[in-house]
Order: sequence, then C-alpha cells, then structure tokens
Amino acid sequence: MKFTLDWLKEHLETTATVEEIGKALTMIGLEVEGIEAQGKALEKFVVAQVVQAAPHPNSDHLNICKVDAGTGELIDVVCGAPNVVTGMKSVFAFPGTYIPGKDFELKGGVVIRGAPSNGMLCSAAELELSNDHDGIISLPADAPVGEKYVDYAGINGVVFDISITPNRGDATGVYGVARDLAAFGLGTLKKTDMSPVPSQGASPVPPLPHQFEPGQPKAIRKFAGRYIAGVRNGPSPDWLQARLRAVGLRPINTIVDITNLVSLGWGRPLHAYDADKVEGQMVLRNAHGENFDALDNKVYTLDDTMTVIADDKGPLCLGGIMGGVRSGVTEATTNVFIECASWDPDLIAQSGRKTGIVSDARYRLERSVDPALTEPGMELATRLVLDLCGGTPKEPAISGEDVFPGTVVDFPLSEVKRLTGLDVSPSEIEAILSRLGFVADGPGDVRSVKVPSWRPDVTQKADLVEEVMRMVGVDNVPVEPLPRLNHVAPRILTTIQNRRRIARRALATRGLDEAVTWSFISHDDATRFGGGTEDRQLANAIASDMTDMRPSLLPGLLAAAGRNANRGFADVALFEVGQVFLSDKPEGQHTYASGVRTGTAKPSGSGRHWSGKAEAVGVWDAKADLAAVLDALGVDIDKVQVLPEAASWSHPGRGGRIALGPKVTLGWFGELHPALAAELDISGAVAAFEIDLDALPEPRRKPTRTKPGLELSPFQPVFRDFAFVMDRGVSAASILKAAKGADKGLIRQVDIFDVFEGAHVGEGKKSVAIEVTLQPRDKTLTDEEIERVSAAVVAAVTKTTGGELRK
Repeated sequence: MKFTLDWLKEHLETTATVEEIGKALTMIGLEVEGIEAQGKALEKFVVAQVVQAAPHPNSDHLNICKVDAGTGELIDVVCGAPNVVTGMKSVFAFPGTYIPGKDFELKGGVVIRGAPSNGMLCSAAELELSNDHDGIISLPADAPVGEKYVDYAGINGVVFDISITPNRGDATGVYGVARDLAAFGLGTLKKTDMSPVPSQGASPVPPLPHQFEPGQPKAIRKFAGRYIAGVRNGPSPDWLQARLRAVGLRPINTIVDITNLVSLGWGRPLHAYDADKVEGQMVLRNAHGENFDALDNKVYTLDDTMTVIADDKGPLCLGGIMGGVRSGVTEATTNVFIECASWDPDLIAQSGRKTGIVSDARYRLERSVDPALTEPGMELATRLVLDLCGGTPKEPAISGEDVFPGTVVDFPLSEVKRLTGLDVSPSEIEAILSRLGFVADGPGDVRSVKVPSWRPDVTQKADLVEEVMRMVGVDNVPVEPLPRLNHVAPRILTTIQNRRRIARRALATRGLDEAVTWSFISHDDATRFGGGTEDRQLANAIASDMTDMRPSLLPGLLAAAGRNANRGFADVALFEVGQVFLSDKPEGQHTYASGVRTGTAKPSGSGRHWSGKAEAVGVWDAKADLAAVLDALGVDIDKVQVLPEAASWSHPGRGGRIALGPKVTLGWFGELHPALAAELDISGAVAAFEIDLDALPEPRRKPTRTKPGLELSPFQPVFRDFAFVMDRGVSAASILKAAKGADKGLIRQVDIFDVFEGAHVGEGKKSVAIEVTLQPRDKTLTDEEIERVSAAVVAAVTKTTGGELRK
C-alpha cells in the first residue's frame, strides 16, 4: 500500500524524519518496500512564461513562441496548443527531458515546418497529471519563472510503499498506519470527525431489503446508504487529484475520488451510484447467473454464491468487489447514492477468486474492515461530498446488523517474558495495549483484555504478546544461544535430505543439467507413466494440462527436452530430484531421482566431431547414470539384481529393472518406447532412468565391521580367456556371477569382451568370451594352480548357464 508523508501527517502529529518513520514502520510489522520522491519523474520540468506567441507562417494551427524559462535568454518553441497566448505561464521541458505521458525523450534542434523548436510547453496529460490534453497547463500569474514545477505545485513529497500482511486489515488505511506509529511513540494520533451529518428530508431510497434464499451464503452483513440530491460533480480539486496520483490512482471525478480517498485514508471501501440510473427498488440478494458489466470494462458471469446490489433490471454492483457500468457516477451526475457496507471477508475472497477481479475494495474487505466504521464511514463520505460538491443529504437507508467479534482474552502478563525473553513491566504492557486500542482490566498477573473492533485477528494470548513485542521493538528481543546438549553435534540432515543432495551432485558431475518441473501434469501423461487414477486428480486444477499429480518425473523432463528440441537443441541431458505421487496416501509420496538423455548427449559429450561418427544415446548410458547415483549413495550395483524387465515407458528389449530381492525395486533404466515417443512428439534417441530414493535400505547407524585396509599384491596378475557357447537367452550377469564364484580368493575380476552369433555356433545360440583376472597374494601361481582355477571357472559357468566351452 502507498501513501505520502503529507497524507500520514494529516492523521499523525509528528516531527519524525522520513528515515525514522521508515525504520519504525518495518519495526512494527508494516515492512517498507520502498521510499521514493513523489515528483521524481517531473524533476526537470520548470515554470516558464510565454513572452510572445505568434502564428506559424506555414501552419494554420501552430504558434511560434518565445519562452522565458529562467535561463537568461528566450527560447524558440513551436507549440500547437489552442490555448497558448502571449504572457501566460506554463510548464516547460528542456531538450533531453523524458516526457512520461508520451513515453519519449525530447530532442533539441528540431525544425517544425521551417521553424526551430528547442523545448516543449506541456499539457497535464503529457505530465501524467490528468487526462486533460486539450491545451498546455495554465499557471497563475505569480508563478515564479525558472522554479522547478514539482516544488511550485507541491508534488515533491515522499511516498511510502509498505507491505500489508493478510491479517492486518486495519493497516490498509493511512489512519490505521498512523494509529500504529502513534502507539510506537512516533507522534500523536489526530481524530477524524465522523459525527452524523444532519439530514434534510426522507430518503428516496428506502432501506434495502434482503432477498436471500434459505441456506444461501450471505456476504452482506450491514448496508448503510445515503442519498444526496443536487450535487455538482466534476473534476476533483487539485489537492485530491495530486494525492491519488501520488499513490498510483487515476482521478475520475470528485465523487469517485472521494470514495477512493476514504478507502485509502481510513481503510473503509465505499461505492457511489448515480441514483437517476437506478430502475425500481434496490435490493440485496445473490446473483441468478446474470452477466455483469463491471467498471473495469469486462463482463463477468455471476453465480448464486455471490452477493449483489441489484435493481429491477439486474445487478448494479458485485458486493464488496466492484461496481457496474450501468449505475456509474459521471460528471453529469446530480443525484448520488453512497454505499458503505459491512461484508463477510471469507465470502468476499471467494467471490474475488471466482471472478478473478482484484480491486482495492476486495483487497481491504477480504482482510476484514472495522465493522464499527460502517455508518461513520458513510457520514465521513457525506461530509466530503457536501464540502466539495454541495447537495442535500437525505435520511440514511440502513439495513442488516453488523457482526462485532467482542473478543476477550485472558492474558497472563508473564507470557511476554516466556515467549519473547523481553523484560517489560506490567504497567508498560498495559500502556502499550491501551495505545493500540485494547482495554486491559483485572488485578494480579492475569488481565482480561478486550480486543478492539478493528483487530479481529487477535484471538489468543500469543497475539497479545506479539502486539507488545512489535511495539517494544523486535530488535530488542535478546539473542541467546541455545544450550549445547552434546559435545558432538548430532546429524542435522535427514536420510532423504542427504540422498537428494548426493544424487544431485552425482548427476551434475556426469554432465546432466538440473531441471525443476511442475508436480502437476496432464491426465494423458499421468496415464502413460502409471498414474491417472481418480485419487490423484486435482479438484481445482490450475490449467487443463495440469490436472493430475505426477506419478513419475519423466513426463516433465521429456516435455522440457521436447521444448529444447523445438528450439534447435536436440542433444540435452537433464535430471530432476523431486517428489512423485504413487497414491493419495502419505506413504504414496516418494522422492525420485530421474534423468533423460536425448540425441547424442552422451557423458563424453554431444554433437558431431572430426574423430568419428557421433553415436546416439542408448540403454547403457541410462544404466551408467543410474549406477553412478547408486554408487554415490553407497549401493554396490554388482550386489543388486539387474533384471531384464523394462518399465512401462521403456522399449521392451532395451530396458531393465534394478532390484533388491523380489519385492524391492530401486529403479528402472532404458530407451524410451517408440510408440510413447511418437505420442509425445519426440524424435530421435532418448535414454532415461528413474531411482526411488525412498526404496534404498536405511544405512546402518553403527557399522558392523571396520573398512578393511588396502591390500596391494606384489605379484603379477594372471589373465585367462574363455569362450562359451550357450543359449541366446542366457544373461550376461549370470555368466559373470558364476565365473566370479569359482574361486573368490584368487579371481579378482571377470569381464565380457566378445559376443558372437552366427550359423557356425548354432541356431538360437551365442558365443560369449570372458577375461578372468587371477591375483595371487602370497606367492606366484604355478601352472597346476592356474589350471585348477580355470577348470573351476569352466565347470561353474557350464553348470549355471547350460553352455559348453567353445573349442
């Protein structure tokens, strides 16, 4: 919310500086987002006099002017304003000045139809002071030539921009801010005259009847209206226009500007109707599905949960949010009906969300407005209308009853010390609460505190402690270190937090870029990747393609890869560590680490290279990425099961599953299924993997044995090659496992270095060649010992795979 220093001082008697006020505002919880000079954009404009204005010889609507801008010499200016005359004073811009209303920088040395022009005489619209562009600004004869216009016009003040939390509806008006600053000790609060205005005759508009169906939500609580006849509406006074512009509002006309002034000044939204445009009886009811033409020039369809002020023809105003075009006040208005009503904050917020209207009225009313200001707010607006527009006020039209919380809190004064550590005396606590409008009563250490009507957010003793703390000053809260309970600090990060960190680092070191994608995906994508069930569909989806909670990270990563490909980056490597939702239960939320590689984005690099043909990514790249993460997490991939079971999204023959036993699946890897790639409009090779970080076994708190020391053998290793012929369906893992188990003491490593299929190995057969590394530790191996181990390897592989040694 924005307000000027001058506006604040109308409600607060203070000598505090801008810096002191800014610091105090932040200290009491009204955080200052910015402090700026009000007329900063108009700093270069000066008061000038038109010494001579003569018709342009080459134009019938331009004038050649001699302008005195206080520089000591006259300046030639070509001006097209119809009101420019010799001797008048106006606002002048030198070359190089930015013209905000036209959004350009004024150039010098310009020649207009043969006449030089070295500056510009400005209209109010060109300075964004109003919509008046019919002529240049005309200043009084005593305006000092050469003085900055912002200084002369008094628009060089200071504007505060503060952030209002959702519970502080009382601070959405300048008066409420002044009340807090006065309680903080920065000045004295000035009272506003809101006494009843004497009425002159009965109101042509009777109290509005309530026409709500039983069980319908009723947003309106109390409606107070005042008919004022014979007003003279028109542009509002300069001081009022300047005040509204300073906080970013565009002046409309006097009556509308008064409603904005009361809304911003006292946090009390109002609305004004042109009474002559109302047809029949005004009533309060819920909408009947009508279309509503609002003042923002948009048409909204209203439902039966939204309260409207209506006449015989339909809605005049969407209650508490925005008025309608049909009853809008214009400069031609002569009879006006002013509304000041009390509303249900929750229902106002609900209607605002449904329509998407964000108005100043909604901003304040959904934060709760002081119900005690309903009738006084109407009286204040009436007084301002009579002062600025004249007219005859009629009897108020009041219906409904206000809702006053009347909250009383039993407040142990010791809570201030217990919750904040502040040593505040009982008398000071009572004084602080009293300055804020609270009434504390009772003897002893517990006070019965009555909460003022403008603070419905205060409902418990902790809220009262907060009020005392912010008035004493948050920076005065003592900072004391917590006592250390252990000599060795315990582990801070949880297991899953550590796993996320380790997985991110491992994948980043392999050249994958981290992506963060939406947790919501389309129903079709959710179905493709194992989700799409009703329990995981959103009841209030934010978009048609974000209807389901994601069962996998891959849809988001594949969509990101597709967007990159569409923009010319076909080779990408992306990963994400995040939440997936396997059900709508708490235990169904798992943390996955997933990645995709597309095109030629292999770990060694992507793109074409002179040294050879660029290879496309494949299943082994995905497996290597997955193995790297498991290795970083302390899981030995050689000790887990690598099964030829492809995921639902993977090519059937080019994918696998990593498991611990028959029930625990750690992850999947493989190449994207061609049919799925076609559905997702992805071309080229795609390899992907998924790891369920929650499925990994919990690390042991205390290791059962220490890590063995490093053993380096001084003896030369021995290498032996074997080739076996076996059925094509035999897995490589079974061959390696059998060979390693033949002699665990001597066999250090087994590698497959050749696979061959052909006619001379037999139909449905393959030849697999392995290299076995023997590492002696105590002595050099003899021929007999080598032959014994070789025979054991042949026997173990033959028994496990059903193959035979190739001759």
